[in-house]
Amino acid sequence: MSVLVTKFGGTSVGSSAAIRSLIQITEHNQREWDHVIVVVSALSGVTDSLLRIVRTAQSGDDSAVKELYTQLRSRHTQVINELLTSERTEVQTAIDELLTECLRLCSGVQVLGELTPRTLDAIAGLGERMSARIVAAAFRDRGIAAAAVDASDLIITDDRYQDASPLMDATATQTKAQLAPILHDGTTPVVTGFIGATLAGVKTTLGRGGSDWSAAIIGAALAADEVWIYTDVDGVLTADPRIVPEARVIQKLSYNEVSELAYFGAKVLHPKTIRPVVERNIALRVKNTFNPEHPGTLIVQASQAITGAIKAVTAVQNLCLITVAGRGMLGVPGIAARTFAAVASQHASILMISQASSEQSICFVIPTTHADNVVLALRKELASELERRDIDDISVDMEVAIITAVGAGMRGTAGVSKRVFGAIGDERINVVAIAQGSSECAISLVVHQADAHAAVRAIHSLTVTEETVTANHRAPCN
Repeated sequence: MSVLVTKFGGTSVGSSAAIRSLIQITEHNQREWDHVIVVVSALSGVTDSLLRIVRTAQSGDDSAVKELYTQLRSRHTQVINELLTSERTEVQTAIDELLTECLRLCSGVQVLGELTPRTLDAIAGLGERMSARIVAAAFRDRGIAAAAVDASDLIITDDRYQDASPLMDATATQTKAQLAPILHDGTTPVVTGFIGATLAGVKTTLGRGGSDWSAAIIGAALAADEVWIYTDVDGVLTADPRIVPEARVIQKLSYNEVSELAYFGAKVLHPKTIRPVVERNIALRVKNTFNPEHPGTLIVQASQAITGAIKAVTAVQNLCLITVAGRGMLGVPGIAARTFAAVASQHASILMISQASSEQSICFVIPTTHADNVVLALRKELASELERRDIDDISVDMEVAIITAVGAGMRGTAGVSKRVFGAIGDERINVVAIAQGSSECAISLVVHQADAHAAVRAIHSLTVTEETVTANHRAPCN
């Protein structure tokens, strides 16, 4: 029995027209697959509105809370009225119950004057719970058996609120137990993305953008044949089209390649989406809800490695480069460990690390928002070394960007770095730091943020895809 898990993002459920497209796409998929599971995000913008409501409640502004509540209710009511010819009353009642739950949680925040991560998760997940009920009713309205399923009944997580991780064994057991009877009855499960629950049943979320990850988790739990992520672009592109208008869709990528792209700023996939499908060797495909005929990008264990080829380039901006430097660091064990422990104490994510072989400096890149706190933590942790002048300085280079060139064909190919830095040099762009992992699937370099777009365009001129190679092979020789 073939099983397909599909996920539709916020723009794919953002209006009645988009939901109708979702249903048509699913009808088509059901003709090709034995079982299709649909995972949905909240309507576009709803999660932000829910978080705005609870933070407004914390400030004590009752009138603003009521206004935001009214806007949220009106948004969902409009979609219900435009989409459904039956079940309008029942679905509206379900939505009102969830919005009442939101108000109840807001009242608790107002009374206590405290907003905990646990409460944030309970409120943030309401958007998916509302959209799943609307989408399931829309299927039934079209004569397709469907049932809304809360992922909190499927995905069992740890209790790290706002950024929970699944407990895969428990999740697999629970997902099979809950979804198997629904699928056996010929009913389409419409599952909430983004949310899960602890073993104690307390609702959690997988972090912003976590609906992609939800689909991959469910796909892995069911040993699905494929997982398809529907979004508002035709697939994974060779670059951000806002920076490079001539960016192209990449036909096929490996897990490693797309992991690098997702981690280093490509917004088309949540960075954690890859892990569950890698472990089960499940193919992943990125497709466009609004252009469903396009094949999109297929992501598999190993794509065609085009020798020396760079497939894509991406940029992460609003970063800073912190350097810990001093001649007294040479040969002293533990400096790096203490440095990164200080960074971790501020819950800052390190995106890139570079260290010279002389051991006289360590530099790393973090989001700019953490800069002040991290520097303070470093100065406190390394106070003795600073006083003895073993460490000369802890410096911060603000407003930098990481530019990453990705391609499995770069592995073991001489001259790739020369081409990358040659393209950057031709544009007279200064490279501040460099890093390349042992996978050789990506080369990352740090430039000043003002040069980021020019650097992306320069490296993009070097990109090659399977389609380009095929076309070149087919072209007649002169």
